[in-house]
Amino acid sequence: MSKPSQSDAVMNGQILPSFEPGTFAPNAKSASKAKMIAAQGTMEAKLMLRHGEQQLLSIIIPLGLLIAFRIFPFAEDLGGMDAAIPMVFAVAATSAGFTGQAIAVAFDRRYGALKRNGASGVPAWAIIVGKIIAVFAMVCLQVVVLGTAAIILGFRAPVGGVLLALIVLLLGVASFTALGLALGGSLSAEIVLALSNLIWFVLLAIVGWALYSQGLTEVGWLNAIPSVALASGLAEALSGSIPFIPIIALILWAIGASYIATKWFRFAG
Repeated sequence: MSKPSQSDAVMNGQILPSFEPGTFAPNAKSASKAKMIAAQGTMEAKLMLRHGEQQLLSIIIPLGLLIAFRIFPFAEDLGGMDAAIPMVFAVAATSAGFTGQAIAVAFDRRYGALKRNGASGVPAWAIIVGKIIAVFAMVCLQVVVLGTAAIILGFRAPVGGVLLALIVLLLGVASFTALGLALGGSLSAEIVLALSNLIWFVLLAIVGWALYSQGLTEVGWLNAIPSVALASGLAEALSGSIPFIPIIALILWAIGASYIATKWFRFAG
């Protein structure tokens, strides 16, 4: 009988041989952070892109608004397509990042979907990151659909202005997504449903009033309102100037809303 090696174990007088890692399959272990984020983000994006109400708020309404600015006479008095594009994308970002996300999170909490998701071993931060990825997937679709429609309808802008506008748009989406997570993660589903739609109308009404009364590039203190800051920033960027004040306002909104979401976000209730 051979002597036991140092890697073998002895139990009840019997020699238990050791095995190299990977001898048996499956070799169970937790997934890497990158895989968890990719899987969660893919699932959340599919759910968001398949949701009919999300498509209505995020694509159909902004597209209809864009077409209305092109075919109705009043649009020329408001600035035509140059004014339509910033407002339309402000509507789209508010819908996808704030209203849609707040309602989705609130009802996921109400029906226990977030709690069950967390019980599967997915950490809380991965669930939140997955929802943020879903919003950005929707925004990519918005850029493609609404951008293509704008070009067909005759809108033109310098490449540098478009790239700067995309940066402003991403800041706006970050701000509204943080606000949506903060609202949807802290209040009951019924309150969120009513409040998020009310806030959506108020935010966009203020943008429309700013456009009608003074134009989007001269809004002054109204930049303190996130929807106005986004529309104003897009208008300035597409016109060739750097929108310092709107960018600062959106960054502050993103930081503040992220802090609130982190502090009061609940995965059940």
